Amino acid sequence: MRIEEELQQTRFDSEHHKAVLNILFTAGWIHTIDLSVLKPFGISPQQFNVLRILRGQHPSAVRLCDITPRMLDRMSNTARLVEKLRLKGLVSREQNMQNRREVAIAITPDGLALLKEIDAKMGEWYSHFTKISEAEAAQLNVLLDKLRGG
Repeated sequence: MRIEEELQQTRFDSEHHKAVLNILFTAGWIHTIDLSVLKPFGISPQQFNVLRILRGQHPSAVRLCDITPRMLDRMSNTARLVEKLRLKGLVSREQNMQNRREVAIAITPDGLALLKEIDAKMGEWYSHFTKISEAEAAQLNVLLDKLRGG
């Protein structure tokens, strides 16, 4: 559905204004899909992001301060997210005895198992994006990178 129909608005200040609204609306749409896929697993999209970062570094641990710059939502409270995941048994947290301010975070076998379950459902998530071709997705990536100054 076109953004004009979604927002019930026919006039925009400019194509740039329309593009910004379209990006914001689409981000919300994607977030809603994300929530619906992850809800049965009892984790948030931000917690899922932390687990994926840790899986990418497995079997090595990652310093807490190195997780935040890799997050999709950099405004997330990474320490709080990690603590929630630790309480669920999905990550472990070890304090460095030489530098008590440094904390190493690692994904647990339960965290890896949960991601494996979620991976099996990711086809459902990706199916929402097959309305555009691989070439169109590549073009969209170039445009979004350009928009952010890349």
